Amino acid sequence: MAQMTMVQSINRALDEALKQNDRVVLLGQDIGQDEGVFRVTADLLKRYGEKRVIDTPLAEGAILGGAIGMAIYGLIPVAEMQFSGFFYQAFHQVEQHLSRFRNRTRGRFGLPVVVRMPYGGGIRAVEHHSESREAYYAHTPGIQMVIPSGPRNARALLLESIFNPDPVIFFEPKAVYRSFREEVPDDPERMPLGKAQVVREGTDITLISYGATMRAVLEAAEELDEKDHVAAEIVDLLTVSPLDTEIIAKSATKTGRVVVIHEASRSFGVGAEVVARIVETSLMHLQAPVKRVTGYDVQFPYFARERAYLINSDRVVHAAREVLAF
Repeated sequence: MAQMTMVQSINRALDEALKQNDRVVLLGQDIGQDEGVFRVTADLLKRYGEKRVIDTPLAEGAILGGAIGMAIYGLIPVAEMQFSGFFYQAFHQVEQHLSRFRNRTRGRFGLPVVVRMPYGGGIRAVEHHSESREAYYAHTPGIQMVIPSGPRNARALLLESIFNPDPVIFFEPKAVYRSFREEVPDDPERMPLGKAQVVREGTDITLISYGATMRAVLEAAEELDEKDHVAAEIVDLLTVSPLDTEIIAKSATKTGRVVVIHEASRSFGVGAEVVARIVETSLMHLQAPVKRVTGYDVQFPYFARERAYLINSDRVVHAAREVLAF
């Protein structure tokens, strides 16, 4: 197995999808000649040509509207938005068409559209480039919302998303794009959507997270183990809509103590929904209130102050110790 960054593994997934099915097409601003702002689509135009790797104008609504039309007529489009903060220009297409088409046609037609976009902070970017607004899409019926946390699951989840019969919003944590490498199998690998993963077994407390913050959570678990002799179980959600309530409830019931972590702002976020699911399924097994470690209810700060906003292992460890001491 090759050691890959997330950029490389996503590129491999796109290459495998294009090779596997000639109905797969990629479209987005600067994804062809310039190979994408993060070079995720490197070499794909050379391999598959301009009819399969399509450079579009700077018009997010047109990109997604075009992808919807392509899907209706039998193609499998994978649209790229340069940053998630630019996707609001296409939100009318999400709400009015992408999310509703299967229901509108009484199940006769699905829209196998994937919308890929980098999200989150950590790269010292300017305004509109660092937000985590996954709750908008997770809250929209008819949309599946996927957020990988590392190179291997990014490749496997993207392949599954592309060949899923219904639309998927695929957030890619850009802080993780090149920050570490993982072994990625040589043969194509897919992971089911809607399934979380226990990435670390534990008995004392459950840490639930997804996306870029998984790195801080893993570091926090190591510190809790070494300094506090606490065995933390870690759940990586992977898909935030639909949520894997079964794994969330099973882990919360097992440990009785839970901390939920995400980079997005606190109020009305994915973490609040996770806490609600735990209360509904596992309340009588809890030994302490569930805590959240999140971003703040402010606009994402400019790059000189972003470190004060982002989740780090110290914040996770502090919250875990409070729950353990309750």
